[in-house]
Amino acid sequence: MAQTKVISNEQKKEIAAGLSVLLADTYTLYLKTHNFHWNVTGPMFQTLHLMFETHYNEMALAVDLIAERIRALEQHAPGSYAEFGKLTSVKEAVGVPKAPDMIRQLLEGHEIVIQTARRVFPAAERAGDQATMDLLTQRLQLHEKTAWMLRSLLEG
Repeated sequence: MAQTKVISNEQKKEIAAGLSVLLADTYTLYLKTHNFHWNVTGPMFQTLHLMFETHYNEMALAVDLIAERIRALEQHAPGSYAEFGKLTSVKEAVGVPKAPDMIRQLLEGHEIVIQTARRVFPAAERAGDQATMDLLTQRLQLHEKTAWMLRSLLEG
């Protein structure tokens, strides 16, 4: 019978640190997407308004899953704008950009989240942390699909 690998405290801290960045990136992108949902205008208003709503609702659920995984690893999850601001690479919007710029900024944000999730994966893999690897795989699939959809809107 195969022996179950125990995740060490150091491995938990390393994985949780990476997940904390993922949480900050996701939360910042959530807030940016919600902002754009409220403020989008122009000929693509209805399409973008609904799309952004779908995206921010999904991320609202995702931040909870990420934070709960950090807690399951016996670490504290960041939960303030100050903490998120120190951890995130997603830039806040300045003013209210036009719809095409909103799409570009959200695409950039999703690509950042993808990169962050990929950076966390090796630590989870080394620790044999299947739960975190599963969470990261789900996040990667969602953000890659969303990036593809946003990229498609910018073509032509």
